[in-house]
Amino acid sequence: MLNSISVGLGEEKVSRLSTDVLVAYGLGSCVGVGMYDPITHVAGLLHAVLPEPLNGSEGYTSKYVSHGIQILIDHMAKSGADPSRLIVKMAGGANMLISPGLSQTFDIGTRNIASALANFARMRIKLVSQDVGGNIGRTVRLYVANGRMTVRMIGGLEKDI
Repeated sequence: MLNSISVGLGEEKVSRLSTDVLVAYGLGSCVGVGMYDPITHVAGLLHAVLPEPLNGSEGYTSKYVSHGIQILIDHMAKSGADPSRLIVKMAGGANMLISPGLSQTFDIGTRNIASALANFARMRIKLVSQDVGGNIGRTVRLYVANGRMTVRMIGGLEKDI
């Protein structure tokens, strides 16, 4: 029997238990970044809310894409993963505020995606697959047993990414 572990806003969770499924429910503008080491079977999921801190005084936290990716990698390495073997997938980053006249500032989803891609490039991390953008929320599941990551859009069917 599978054990669902919820990954809340601004959190990251890591597991080695093959019966665990890491789940980020209702990703809107947030991004879910899943990582998996196929040798040690360590899996981790980040549920980042914003691209980066506004003034730098909010600390080093998984709430931000800019910090959360490194925090997740560090947490996974402490659990036995080798960062050079990580299989990385990403979902979310929807534009949930659709209205004429709203500035790019309010399109947090696009900014979260851009921040993640910039951090992956800077860290030389290859993104294997993604399901990002649009204007519909998603739920993401990462299966620790095999690294399978699924996405289900609101009102849609679950699919592998």
